[in-house]
Amino acid sequence: MRSEEEDESSLVVLVLDVNPSQKAIYADSKGYRHILECIIAFCNAHLVLKPDNHLALIACHSGSSEFIFSDKESEVQPTGQNDGQYELLAHVERSVRINLRNFILKTEPTVGDSLLAGSCSMALCYIHRMIREKPPSLKMNARILVITGSGESVSQYMNYMNVFFTAHKENVFIDVLSMEHDLGLLQQGCDITGGLYLKIPQLQGLLQYLLWVFLPEPPLRKKLVLPPPVKVDYRAACFCHRTLIDIGYVCSVCLSVFCKFSPICTTCHALFKTPGPLHNKAKKKKHKVS
Repeated sequence: MRSEEEDESSLVVLVLDVNPSQKAIYADSKGYRHILECIIAFCNAHLVLKPDNHLALIACHSGSSEFIFSDKESEVQPTGQNDGQYELLAHVERSVRINLRNFILKTEPTVGDSLLAGSCSMALCYIHRMIREKPPSLKMNARILVITGSGESVSQYMNYMNVFFTAHKENVFIDVLSMEHDLGLLQQGCDITGGLYLKIPQLQGLLQYLLWVFLPEPPLRKKLVLPPPVKVDYRAACFCHRTLIDIGYVCSVCLSVFCKFSPICTTCHALFKTPGPLHNKAKKKKHKVS
């Protein structure tokens, strides 16, 4: 009879940002190779923890998002030339290298923000299918790990919010590893879903941070000494200029946020009255009763 610990599995969907605008990846000729080696080592470490663990990888840039590996739809093909390496680990390494190279070569990325929100949506759909198809006696801890070196993408604010609250409803943790910038929106997602956000101080320690912080499952993180949580910036992005604001106007119909007053909501086309100056009402004098 299997124990309660053995009846739990972990599903990690890793979202890798390969946007060429990232200095952390493409500034050095060895940066991309180093990051890829660390990610493959992390994936293999996750799979060998438990036989029921599952893994999927999604690559994205400003033009497209695509699954480059999924153990659900990928069969291990032994080659016999792995120098004693476990066949599953060799299969993961070979598949990730080939599919990621094909993804980068076949689609030329355009200038713009990476499609991280869309990739997280794809990850949520994949997690939902895996949870629906799992045996009833098996408990699955699902999470999404985003690895990026891009800057803030405020233009995807609504897409991010939809992803964050959907993940929170489905009990899916969102973890983020930033290699260069402070990402306020992704910090909000980690705080909403209960995941971890970490901006690494140096790229050379990427593998150490992956194994120390993001390899343990969420139920085990309370027992570990992890980096302290960052202060989350909960400013909203206005729908007109896509910038983070402290004070703004909110549509009472669709809850759209604007930095300046507009008589017509550009989202739901609701009409509003122009706010006029506030008049000080004269206080009524009380008549004394003689």
